[in-house]
Amino acid sequence: MTHAQDALTDKNIGLDDLEDLAQGAAFLGTGGGGDPYVGMLLARHAIQEFGMPEIIEPEDLNDDDTVFTSAMLGAPTVLVEKAASGDDIDLSINKLAQFIGKKPVAISPIEIGGMNSMIPIVAAARLGLPLVNSDGMGRAFPEIQMVTYNVYGVPTTPAVIVDEHLESVIVETSDAKRAEDLIRVCAIQMGLSVMISAYPLTGKQVKDYGVTGTLRIALGIGRALVEGRKRGEPVQAMQEFLRSTQYYNHCIVLFDGKVTDLRRETTRGFSIGHCHIEAIDGSEDKMHIEFQNENLVARVNGKTVAIVPDLISVVDRETGQTITTEGLAYGQRVKVIGTSAAPVMRTPESLAVFGPHAFGIEEEFLRIEQIHNVV
Repeated sequence: MTHAQDALTDKNIGLDDLEDLAQGAAFLGTGGGGDPYVGMLLARHAIQEFGMPEIIEPEDLNDDDTVFTSAMLGAPTVLVEKAASGDDIDLSINKLAQFIGKKPVAISPIEIGGMNSMIPIVAAARLGLPLVNSDGMGRAFPEIQMVTYNVYGVPTTPAVIVDEHLESVIVETSDAKRAEDLIRVCAIQMGLSVMISAYPLTGKQVKDYGVTGTLRIALGIGRALVEGRKRGEPVQAMQEFLRSTQYYNHCIVLFDGKVTDLRRETTRGFSIGHCHIEAIDGSEDKMHIEFQNENLVARVNGKTVAIVPDLISVVDRETGQTITTEGLAYGQRVKVIGTSAAPVMRTPESLAVFGPHAFGIEEEFLRIEQIHNVV
């Protein structure tokens, strides 16, 4: 068993693991989820001040336990400029507890992304609560209704959002998409970088509908990259680890090339655009990636090679480090990795909420292993 695979069974996660965890979560974030370096600094500071929170498994929860999510919401291009203070994280959770009349017994990520894998660590450390090794996507998504909890009937609201001035808004609505629309408008008015606590969960709901094990998988990805760099094969090492996991075992290098065109704008509360990549092997092959915070669809010479909700991640071709959508730049030499999503993300019910049509992509979802005919 490699050091990366040890991450799946390690009893706890320590301060020295944060960089690896953030790097692995950035890969699973498929271009979104916030800047991993900024998130790591926030988590490191919180742990140094308050101590590392205990990492627990979903099965450690009682069915009637109350679990809160904690995340940063906005456009990645803004999130990289405006970090959390800590007081805003506390306020979002404490205000939600006051509103529903229940205190959480644990904190859970709502998604796995560079920043949003770290914010729950900050929240749990500051509040002295355990952190659940699970999330609601197994990746990152741009909109708040795009989580497994919503797919299977957990109310999105009440939700609390807090800005850097500690101004707060409580949103309460019976429709998840309506909640997204209202929260997005508020976030725009509050500077497009806010803390949010939504989807107050029971322990049973975490166990039944969450994508379990993702914190430890993210740590394993980061460790695999470190091991791979020592032997000069970081991307290969990461793929080897992913193929040993329960969800991400279909992992394919979709393209190897150089960024030759990039268009990106912050609009409607998101970072939206596309990236063109030309093959590095001298052929005339070209890849086109569309993104809305996260990478949504990748096409080579006009043919789709991976599509949401499967994961599409752009990494540095030499180091394997994930390049987020706000970090893309002309001339970067990259590899584009396609990875299978968790089974719960590929059900008909889930595809209705965050499949291609939810993003205005007029294509049907095809699993990456179907497209590439791999077992």
